[in-house]
This record gives sequence, C-alpha cells and structure tokens, in this order.
Amino acid sequence: MNTRWIINKEVDKQIVGELSNVLGIDENLATLLVQRGITNYDEAKDFFRPSLTHLHDPFLMKDMDKAVERIKKAWEEGEKILVYGDYDVDGTTAVALIYTYLKNFISKKKISFYIPDRYDEGYGISYKGIDYAAENGFSLVIVLDCGIKAVDKIQYANSRNIDFIICDHHRPGDEIPNAVAVLDSKRIDCEYPYKELSGCGVGFKLITALSMTLNRPIEEVYELLDLVAVSIAADIVPINGENRVLAYYGLQLINKNPRPGLEAVLSHANVYRQEEPQLVSEQPQNVLNKEVTISDLVFMIGPRINAAGRLEKASDSVRLLIADKKEHADKLASSINDLNVRRREFDNRITEEALAMIEQNETLRNAKSTVLFNENWHKGVIGIVASRLTDSYYRPTIVLTRSNNLITGSARSIKNFDIYDAIDNCSDLLEHFGGHKYAAGLSLKPENLEEFSRRFEEYVANNIDKEELVPEINVDLEIDFSDITPKFVRVLKQFAPFGPGNMAPVFLSRNVVDTGLSRSVGNKKHLKLTIAQKQDTSLVFAGIAFQKGEDYMRVHSKEPFSICYCIEKNFWQGKTNLQLNVKDIKFE
Repeated sequence: MNTRWIINKEVDKQIVGELSNVLGIDENLATLLVQRGITNYDEAKDFFRPSLTHLHDPFLMKDMDKAVERIKKAWEEGEKILVYGDYDVDGTTAVALIYTYLKNFISKKKISFYIPDRYDEGYGISYKGIDYAAENGFSLVIVLDCGIKAVDKIQYANSRNIDFIICDHHRPGDEIPNAVAVLDSKRIDCEYPYKELSGCGVGFKLITALSMTLNRPIEEVYELLDLVAVSIAADIVPINGENRVLAYYGLQLINKNPRPGLEAVLSHANVYRQEEPQLVSEQPQNVLNKEVTISDLVFMIGPRINAAGRLEKASDSVRLLIADKKEHADKLASSINDLNVRRREFDNRITEEALAMIEQNETLRNAKSTVLFNENWHKGVIGIVASRLTDSYYRPTIVLTRSNNLITGSARSIKNFDIYDAIDNCSDLLEHFGGHKYAAGLSLKPENLEEFSRRFEEYVANNIDKEELVPEINVDLEIDFSDITPKFVRVLKQFAPFGPGNMAPVFLSRNVVDTGLSRSVGNKKHLKLTIAQKQDTSLVFAGIAFQKGEDYMRVHSKEPFSICYCIEKNFWQGKTNLQLNVKDIKFE
C-alpha cells in the first residue's frame, strides 16, 4: 500500500531560536515544542513537568454537585450502592476505581459492582442490570463509561425507585437521561474545560470531588491513577491537557509500585519485578525489568484485560484490578491470559475470512467503505477485526455479526473521517448506536442491513476525498543521524507519554544505506536494519521496519533510501538499546 509522507509546515524560526536559547536545547527539539504549541519557558516547564495542580476543579463539570451529594446521602443513610460499568477496558478500570475508592469509607456489605454480559445484555445499561439492582436492594447505581443515551432505561429505573448517576464520555443524543446526575463533559450545557476524558477519567473527577467534599486524604484518589492511565491508553483518547497529566502520574505508579493485578498481567508479557531496584537521588527507580509506556498499556495490558469481556465475563477483569493479594491476582491473570490466547485465535481466523470476502468480491474491493456481515463471527472480536481491516484496506470499516435477534457490530475509521456522523446519517435504520469520531458500535434489524450498507457507502463516497483513502505519515522534522545525540534522546524522552494529541515525533532521514548487516526476520515479513547515512558511514543505528520484508533485496543491495521513523528504546532479552522504529521506506 502506497503511503503519503506529509512534512509539517515550518514554524516561526525566531520563536524556535528564543526557545532553544532559554531552554538550552538544540533547535530541532525546540522546533518539536513549537509544533506542539509550546512557545515560551513557562509552557515548556508545564509540558516537561506535568503537575497534578494543573487539573481542573471537578465541580466545573455539570451535575457534579448533585452526584457528590447523592453519594454522600447514600453513605450517611446506609444505602446499598452498585457500581455499574461497560465490559471493555475503560469500563472495567472505571468500575475498579470507583469500587476501590468507595471501600475506603463504605462497608463492603453496602457496595458491589456489576458488568453487563456482552452477549446476553449488550452494551450499556440493561433492563436486566436494573432488575438486578432492584431485586438486591441497591437504591443507587453509579454508571461508568456508558449511559449517556439510556433515556428509556433510566425512565424504567426511576419507575423502580432506583437512582442513577451516569459518568460517561461519549457524545450525547438529543435528550439527556433523567438521572440524578449526568456527568459528561461532551454535554452541550457542560462548561468543563477539558472534553476528552476517558470514562475512567470521568470517574476520577467524581472521586476527586468526593474527596474534597468529605475532607478525605487526596492520596486515596491519586493512588488510583494507574487505572486511569490504563483506560486512557486502551481507549485511545487524546494524551494532551488533563489526560497527559493523568497518564504521566499513572505510568509512574505502574513503574514504581504496580498494583498486584497489573503486575500479574505484565508478567505474562515477560515484564516482571526486579529483585533489587536501585535508589537514585533517594527516589526509587522502576521496580520492573523494563519501563512500562503507553504503548505497553495498549498492547500488553489492554488486550488481556479486554479478553475476559470478549469471550466470557468482564467481571473477572474487575476482580483482577481490585485484587490486593498477589496469589489471587496471579490466578486471575493466568486465566485471563489463556482467554487472550483464544481471543487471538478467533481474531486471526475471522480476519482471514473477512479479507477473503473482500478479495473475492469486485464491488467490495472497489468500494469507498467496508461493511461485512457474517452471523457466525464471534461478537467479542469484531472490533479488533474492523481495526485490522482498516490496516489492510484503508477506509471506514464496519464488521457485523448476529446477536440474539439483531445484527450488531463495530465500526472503525481512518484519519480525518468522522464515522460517528456517517452512522448517525443512517440512524433511522438502527436500533442503537454510539461512540466517537473514530470508533463506534451499532445494532440493527436484519431486514435493514442491505439498505444500511448502501446508504453508509453512499455517505462515505460523498464525504471523503480520494487522497484521504491513501494512508499518510505525518513527518515532524527532517534530521541527520548525527543529530541523534545522547542529550537529544534524553530530552526527547521527556516529551512522553505519547499518544493521540501528543504523538511520538516522526523524523525523516535521507541517503540511508545498509551496512551489510540488515536481515529479514519474522518469516521474512519484517526487516531488522543496521544502517548509516552515506555522508558518515561510521555512525550506525539499529532499526526495525515491520511489514517491510519485501524491501530486503533492495536494502541489501546498498541502494540509498529515505526512512521516516520514531526513536525509541528497544527491550530485548533483558537489555535496553536505542532503536529506530521505521514507519516507511522510499528508495531514492
């Protein structure tokens, strides 16, 4: 697949020069800062040294006062509270966060949690969940990572005299549910300054407000930031503003004092506790054998926590995250890891079947979108399959299967295309839908599938430019290998945590040649590079280029080429080394 390289526009050189001088860094690094909107010392200080004092007052969020007062009343009057959340990572981390915090001052007999069954109840608040609350004496339900569109469900809950507090971060519909409180910064009538919190992040704001009201130690709140960091990473929300602060401190917790559940999960990815962590400047170094990053949360922790909800019951993921004993956590993590292995098997098989469907159908191959349905596909992995299809056929994608009497599915998008709006345009054909710009879920009656597929394709074709269907790589800066000094790498590391809104910088270098040591790896799918630039072949860097195995012969012939890449640390067999993660290769 061809890829466009889009080089960032030049920034104001005077500002770059001034920032370079005041910070004592080279102009390449100063340029990266200016590209991120950082133009002076104070802004740079806030960027490099995130502080919890930068977080907004939680009471700026609409209905926060109502939510806090209702929880306070339930505590004082001994009511039973049910913590209810979605079955994906964001939901399970949010449930674990609220449940763990409330246990600090509410009797264990008075609090429990509930995760709906993906297959029996579907996404969001369910009638079955409401009935469970009523039948078991819960008068207050705190909902996390769902509920913003549950107008009818909340009406039913009210008829059963159960109060709901909704903590969500998805786009609202035309009507806000009639709950006691609805916390969602995306509400039109909510003036909260930051709009991109995860579902767990909204839960974090709630317990922060509770802590302030009850005059409880704020440390009880901050020690749960590891859960928030996992949710931010797994839910692919922007890592800027508040999210960057929350992720920064959450990662510190995971690296220095991981909770038993997360440590147990990491052990299945060969990340484990060192026997004797060293002390530096009286501060403990990371206790793990590698530094855990946002990428590790996405690829190591997220899929494993998700696996329980995809194949069996997500409540096991909550039990894992709230476990306070190593033995219990290890047992749960092992079981969940086994589920993840099974999940990968389903995922690989269904992806192969889906790709075959496209390849064998000329209409599907030439379409501007992908809509695929197979009633036998596993509901728990169709979101992953949709993501994989967008990697192979770069276009908005929906993968559907049958669930009970409905067709249900997951949607994934490409850069700059709002798939939520595309689905919303067909909402008259749907039973339910919800989500974000780049990911959404939906359900519809079987008789509406053909018309939905037609209208969705029509909308995409009319609202997407041809060039948008060609994947692009945004290049931050062109540099030479000689610019990659130890100081450059040290400062660059402080740009982390990386993610949407603060992506790892992508560099471009030209006149690159093989040193003779590059080789294909991974059944010849990938390239392990040992490369230099023609102008200085003594300066050699190691690199990895995934899915570029077909370029081996040209690379090995020492034909010059250009690369765009990220600079990162590679952890392998107990050693950490600098590595260029090559995103693309173009021969000159």
